Amino acid sequence: MYVIALDLGTSGFRAQLLDPKTNETIKTVITMGHPLPGGNVIDHLEFAIVTGEDVANEVMLQTVKKMLVAFDVDPKQIDYISICGNPIQLSLFQNIEIRDLAYAGKTKQKTLGVENVKRDARIFPAKELFDGICDLGGCQIIVPPAIQHEIGADALAMMTETDFNTQTKPCMVTDYGTNAEMAIKVGDKIITASAAAGPAIEGQGIPCGMLASPGAISDVNQEGDYWRLTVLDDKMQSSKGDLINPVTGEIIEKGEIPPVGITGTGVISCMSVALKSKLMTKIPKLPNGKIILGKDIEITEKDVVEIGKAIGAIRAAQLTLMEAAGLEYDQLEYAYISGATGTYVDGKKAAYLGSVPNYAKNVIQFGNTSIGLARKLAIHPEQLGDVDKMAKKIKADHLMMATSQTFKDIYICELSYWEQGMPMEMFDEMLKTFGIRPFPHDAPEPNVERRVIRDIDNVGKEGIQMVEHIGVYLTAPAYGCIFCHKCEKTCPENAIRVEKREPDNYIIIDSQKCLGSSCKRCIAGCPKNAVNHSILKVERKS
Repeated sequence: MYVIALDLGTSGFRAQLLDPKTNETIKTVITMGHPLPGGNVIDHLEFAIVTGEDVANEVMLQTVKKMLVAFDVDPKQIDYISICGNPIQLSLFQNIEIRDLAYAGKTKQKTLGVENVKRDARIFPAKELFDGICDLGGCQIIVPPAIQHEIGADALAMMTETDFNTQTKPCMVTDYGTNAEMAIKVGDKIITASAAAGPAIEGQGIPCGMLASPGAISDVNQEGDYWRLTVLDDKMQSSKGDLINPVTGEIIEKGEIPPVGITGTGVISCMSVALKSKLMTKIPKLPNGKIILGKDIEITEKDVVEIGKAIGAIRAAQLTLMEAAGLEYDQLEYAYISGATGTYVDGKKAAYLGSVPNYAKNVIQFGNTSIGLARKLAIHPEQLGDVDKMAKKIKADHLMMATSQTFKDIYICELSYWEQGMPMEMFDEMLKTFGIRPFPHDAPEPNVERRVIRDIDNVGKEGIQMVEHIGVYLTAPAYGCIFCHKCEKTCPENAIRVEKREPDNYIIIDSQKCLGSSCKRCIAGCPKNAVNHSILKVERKS
């Protein structure tokens, strides 16, 4: 018999097949992106509300089914599937109410007749979800509790799977990802928040970007006039990459593994080195408009802006938490960082760039805390009660960045810095104008400690397998379609196509590729308003 730990991340799913008798990891399977259209939780929420929660739920379940197939075991031999993720992902997976998460205003909720849902710990039969999709026999689903309405199991994981919860000195924890969860603790007081950093922080917001996986550039270091790449191998460990000229792309010395793309950590490292080496003297300007790291792996000025928006959102949220906690910069003792980005990023480079608090005395790097908690409960389901008690003891205030004027003021400065190249001196002056303390540029370099070498520390004896294409398609009749193919031509991801059927033409959308509500070019580009996402249904699984 087996158990499975499943991290329902905003940028992709990660699962591990485990032997509960020996605690041994057998295999790890990851997806190359989230199955729902869009690159953040807002996109996923809108899709579920507009198209239907049942459709969103089926897309996610079909994705998990494909991951189970990749494990190559009899599904009826799986005793438990333990899940973890933010409240939106867990709610969509369980097909429970999400409107209380979509509409923060009490007036709007009252108008819609929506009440906050209790997201307590629970164990229930898998057949309640997977009936008609996958026969899992007597398998049970384990769901860890949310701390509060907006503070989900992923936030609980980053607090309990790091030293944050037991630390007595002022500390902050950030789970770096598309929806960056964070919390600050001073004494017994905890304030939580999240920053919608977007997919760029994990490498997905740029053309050559990718999630942490074999062949991905995860770090860059200067060697004389050239740059040495660090590339992840098939065991997700760092290996020596090419020595390159970043301006021309010339390979000076071949490395052990050829790169195929770059992670968010690689981009952060690249930008940090570019600034320190004066290759980039004014953000976002680059020599010849780009940095060349390999064949079809280029960081453009547009990419610098995109990653800057992500870094800016995280830095603004962290500073907002510092203000809310009333902490002086030199009082923050520890900054804990987790997630794939938190694992692989060079802590000192990240602090120099601003994605990690440079004013923290110590930066401690952890791995994927969500799958860590899911793993613990999959192997020891009897511990769910203890985890639930711990969640109830954590009393936290949640700070909504969308309604925080402090966050808005700081983020305006961040956008000016990353998009327009506003000098840091002017950045500080603007902060003073808003009544916010400037950054401590003379803060000593933090001590950096890396607790793990991989975000998933043990990928198992069978290694890691990527499900590159989930193979879930959405389809709907295109009433009035004249077969002009403008929807296809305007789609930047080639996610949509039109097929002739009787009596109407149909649109077919590759769910994984679609950019969702942040794009909608297919809708805007159709001259007959024939593209309607609200009537999409799951049709085809490959």
